[in-house]
Amino acid sequence: MASMSSALTRFSGLSSKTTLSPDFDHSSRRTFLPPNRVGLKISSSSSSETDSEPDLSVTVNGLKMPNPFVIGSGPPGTNYTVMKRAFDEGWGAVIAKTVSLDASKVINVTPRYARLKTGSNGSAKTDVIGWQNIELISDRPLETMLKEFKQLKQEYPDRILIASIMEEYSKTGWEELIDRVEQTGVDALEINFSCPHGMPERRMGAAVGQDCALLEEVCGWINAKATVPVWAKMTPNITDITEPARVSLKSGCEGIAAINTIMSVMGIDLKTLHPEPCVEGYSTPGGYSYKAVRPIALAKVMNIAQMMKSEFGGKDYSLSGIGGVETGYDAAEFILLGSNTVQVCTGVMVHGYGHVKTLCAELQDFMKQHNFSTIEDFRGHSLQYFTTHTDLVRRQKEAIEQRKAERKGLKSDKDWTGDGFVKETESMVSN
Repeated sequence: MASMSSALTRFSGLSSKTTLSPDFDHSSRRTFLPPNRVGLKISSSSSSETDSEPDLSVTVNGLKMPNPFVIGSGPPGTNYTVMKRAFDEGWGAVIAKTVSLDASKVINVTPRYARLKTGSNGSAKTDVIGWQNIELISDRPLETMLKEFKQLKQEYPDRILIASIMEEYSKTGWEELIDRVEQTGVDALEINFSCPHGMPERRMGAAVGQDCALLEEVCGWINAKATVPVWAKMTPNITDITEPARVSLKSGCEGIAAINTIMSVMGIDLKTLHPEPCVEGYSTPGGYSYKAVRPIALAKVMNIAQMMKSEFGGKDYSLSGIGGVETGYDAAEFILLGSNTVQVCTGVMVHGYGHVKTLCAELQDFMKQHNFSTIEDFRGHSLQYFTTHTDLVRRQKEAIEQRKAERKGLKSDKDWTGDGFVKETESMVSN
């Protein structure tokens, strides 16, 4: 691991802050790690009985966060200035915009966003419910991003900074990228196996996440090299999202993040007849996000959580929920389905970094309504209420039969009593 603060309890027996030098021998560091770095503590901190507010702090893969709200990889984590702002405003953790070895190949266009509104095509004053982007990963030189990672960790040693990384199909390329990123002191890695657009021809992003054989191979390279926790970020653009999630965990990743954006065409301008976002009259399919995707994200997270519980129940893997979170109540839904943390990206672009205060207040309000003291008190609680359609039919049939058996009123004239005569009469009145 590249750095360790008092908030980072990843290795048992190690409590002092450690910073790796550029010539640090990673192979020797791996001796401190359990096989595949599995078995890390995932819990919510206990709340003091005297605290008036529910405790939002969480410890995920040994990383202590003041709350479960994480800046998702994208524009809100694109440089030092905005990531510093996120820490200052109180976000639980920051995941930087995805970096790769050669940023010179990354060329963005503008405009690169389009919005879905509730009104008819062309309406101006309507609510925005969906957001599409055709934005690529970071176009800033890797050296610049690494310098800023290091500066952030020096200024915020007790805050969690996670690097999002993506590379071409090259073992040496992945190893070099991991080594250079870890030297900055980042606390974990999120692997972008999920970007739906941009560079599939370079076997990057979703091109890996949609091919489980390729994913297993690349995960093997990554987890043999990484010395910090690794989260695999899943694409929803696949038939069964549990398959790549399962492969990632079996290949050594400590956590799953889901979902990335959904491949989409935002719409056609009915005045110009051109697609949106429109660049010189043309467009390309991109990633769909924001609150309209939340039901889809919740279903994918539920599927992954059920798989993790049934197949990896004895291991402390983590799940980071993503998709259309705009309120603390939205976040509660993801946590009820098993998420340890909740990522927000488009929501920050719409509401700003200070929105985290509202998110925390709303999540605490939900917790107070149910007398929950910590995140762990309700994490995964709602998973038990999902079943098959066949089972729903059986349950409803039994319930109907039970209601029929419990008829209102008296079954026989012999059941009338003197003391309860008025109530017994009322029990058989229909209006």
